[in-house]
Amino acid sequence: MSQKDQKEAFVSNLNGTSLQEVALGSFLAPLCLITRGLLLILYHQAKGSLPLPLPLISHLLLDFSVLILPLVLSCTVLSDILHHVIFISTCVLACTIFYIYCTNSPPARHPQSAVSTFLQSHVQFKQVPFVTIFRVLVNVKTAISILAVDFSVFPRRYAKTETYGTGVMDFGVGAYVFANALVCPEARRKNVSGSKMNHFYKQLLSVWPLVALGMVRLVAVKMTGYHEHVTEYGVHWNFFFTLAIVKVVASMVLIVLPISQCWLFSLLISGLYQFALETTELKAFLIHNNDREKDLLHANKEGIFSVVGYVAIYMAGVQIGLYVMQPRTQVREWLKALFNIMLGSLVLYAALYPCQTFVEPVSRRFANLSFCLWSVAQSLFFMLCLAAADMILLFSKRTSGCDSLPLSWNLHKKQSSDSEKKREEMDRLCLVQAVSRNQLLFFLLANVMTGLTNSMVNTLNCSSVFSASVLLAYMFMNCIVIYVLHLCGITVKFW
Repeated sequence: MSQKDQKEAFVSNLNGTSLQEVALGSFLAPLCLITRGLLLILYHQAKGSLPLPLPLISHLLLDFSVLILPLVLSCTVLSDILHHVIFISTCVLACTIFYIYCTNSPPARHPQSAVSTFLQSHVQFKQVPFVTIFRVLVNVKTAISILAVDFSVFPRRYAKTETYGTGVMDFGVGAYVFANALVCPEARRKNVSGSKMNHFYKQLLSVWPLVALGMVRLVAVKMTGYHEHVTEYGVHWNFFFTLAIVKVVASMVLIVLPISQCWLFSLLISGLYQFALETTELKAFLIHNNDREKDLLHANKEGIFSVVGYVAIYMAGVQIGLYVMQPRTQVREWLKALFNIMLGSLVLYAALYPCQTFVEPVSRRFANLSFCLWSVAQSLFFMLCLAAADMILLFSKRTSGCDSLPLSWNLHKKQSSDSEKKREEMDRLCLVQAVSRNQLLFFLLANVMTGLTNSMVNTLNCSSVFSASVLLAYMFMNCIVIYVLHLCGITVKFW
């Protein structure tokens, strides 16, 4: 068997993991964000100012060590003890927050009054921090996974499933579509200049980079003989094409239908698609693998028909984006919004159980109703965890008096010009802001680096330590390119 065939077999016929294990992974990234924030607060308490010494290097290394490195280790050498890592990290961070509170609060101050004052606080923002962080971390986790999956140290249960199942990478695909929908023009209530058709043509034009990237990837894969999992999207199809088609179709639908009813259309689309799978020959057509040479439709059936499910996920993302982008100023109002997000996640998870039991299990290959419910439910849960981390950091900022944490809520108060400059400087040094600035480029760069790494390294025969080292080097190269562009103020857009 050739190395290409071995690699294809290595990522094929997998069954995924449990819903609980996927949900467990949602806690790690928020803990990493809290760790980064508390380390900066402790430094500010000790030295009285931020940023760190040698800021260009030290902040990059801090963000990479605290935000990226744990995510790489969590899906490699620490995957089997991840629950222990999360528990220990939670305990350490809770003690640190208690220490910050005790060292900065007057002795006579009661915790109840501190919490009450915090709830009445007002916040100001240019963007919703946890939405930006959610989108960035989905991108970062995707970048890690697309290379890590080719190494034996990456648990097979995390990889994409063959037909049915819930792998971590299966969720990543749905979350990526959901993340794009959160900040689309419709979700941001961006005014449409001119007619609706002009807006549609503008959206149609905006996807040409995705189509071009899809074509480049297709040609590169076929010319180099790069290994590919055909039942993932098909013979010629890839995720770039899916992203482009989903955006165009969703924009077209939202021109005709009211945006405020996106959730209803999402349920309708996914429900009718599932009905078609159950009552027609469509499911048998998608599962059958011996007809791919007939025509382009048979060759790329998974990629083409799964677009329906991804459109439903995208519409749900638009609805959530409309909700979280609503103007709120008080902490209490945002906590109410987080409660509603939690409620939405619980309702969708509750609906998922009977759907899997009586209709059909989760299938990323079909993007069926169960997959749509799970993708949105888990995305909401992950967003909730990040938002909770944001609130914990805001409480710590208020207690400690450190106002310069990057990409977090700011308390509404009169700011001096020096404070504004420090905050802008901290955002300029933030790796999360750097990735947020050039997300498509980061995703493209990760795909290119994945191909180059696979061409130079026999990933199947690497030891665990060497595999983790290669992944860390790969992520550091991706991050440093994006970071340098951010420092130079460069935003790469192709349209």
